[in-house]
This record gives sequence, C-alpha cells and structure tokens, in this order.
Amino acid sequence: MPILTQEFFARPTLTVARDLLGQRLVRDLDGQRLSGLIVETEAYIGPDDTASHARMGRTDRNAIMFGPAGVAYVYFIYGMYHMLNIVTDQPDFPAAILIRALEPLTGQTAMQAHRQKNNRPLKPINLTNGPGKLCQALAIDRRLNHFPITQGHTLWLEPGDPLPDQAIAAGPRVGIDYATPECVAAPWRFWIKGNRFVSKR
Repeated sequence: MPILTQEFFARPTLTVARDLLGQRLVRDLDGQRLSGLIVETEAYIGPDDTASHARMGRTDRNAIMFGPAGVAYVYFIYGMYHMLNIVTDQPDFPAAILIRALEPLTGQTAMQAHRQKNNRPLKPINLTNGPGKLCQALAIDRRLNHFPITQGHTLWLEPGDPLPDQAIAAGPRVGIDYATPECVAAPWRFWIKGNRFVSKR
C-alpha cells in the first residue's frame, strides 16, 4: 500500500490540512492494524499565530515544529490527553496540523479495549471523534513524539480518495480563547461535511 511521503507534508499548511481529509491514518500495534479515515484537522501556522505553541519562540517542547515536515508532534495536555500533530511546511518555519477526528476503519475491537471505561463498551461514534479520543484508541502517546510518519511502519498515512471542495467545510479552531481575536476567527479548521465522526465542540 502506498504511503504519504514527506513531499506531501512539505507544502503550505492550510493546503495540507485540507488535503489530509479523506486520508487514512494507520497505527501498527504489535502487528495489528488500527486505522481511521481523517475527517477533521486543525492548522497552526507560524510564530505570529497566537494559538500556536510556537507563539513564544522556539522551546524544548515545540522545537519539533521548526524541523522537517512529516514528523509527529505528540504532546500531553490537562494531565489526561495526548494530541497528535504532524509537522508541515519548511524547516525553521513552525507549523503543524492537529488531527482532530477519525472515522474508524480497522481494529475497532482494540480501539474499544483502549477506550473502554467501567467495562462498558463505547458506541462506535465515540471511539475517535476527538483528538484525545483518537490518540487513546490508537495507542498514540509521547513515545511517538518526533517519529517520522513517512517510513511506512508504526505510524503512517495512506492515500484515500480525493474529496471535492463541496464536501469540505472550514471554520474557526476549537478551544483557543487565549489567542488574539483575528487568530480565534481564522478559518483554519477543516472537516468533512456531514460526517458523524467529526468532533463535538
């Protein structure tokens, strides 16, 4: 199966964020394939984006955003959730895309085991319809921070069917009230219209 190469990610971030919709995110976990269709993304672009981790300049935490495209940037927030981002654009320009939601494709039994609470199975709709949920379902954590996702093992992306413009919506990003008004309003979140696995907001 072909995979998305570094050239796919080394492009303007908004273009990549839109083009990631409909691609397949794949996790190989001890020989088991867990995968989902990307249905929602969110772009963070440059040092002037006050919603971005790069807004304060280069740090030990965000240095990966200044590196080569096609690398996973995984961080932990609220003491609870991991978030999967993919570095984009050119080296020394800090930009990345948050994978916000997936439509599960394969490995749903394992996803259930990773996400299950109180021995009660979750509805399929709730397995991967949020950035923290999808990381938990696919066992993505900080051990995959800095991982190059263009090698075709452990964590990678496979091409899906192209989506027409009329199938895609764009709007403001989620949970960035700390940013400046223009950054809060920027339509840098993309999702597949009508897909029930798009995250709750």
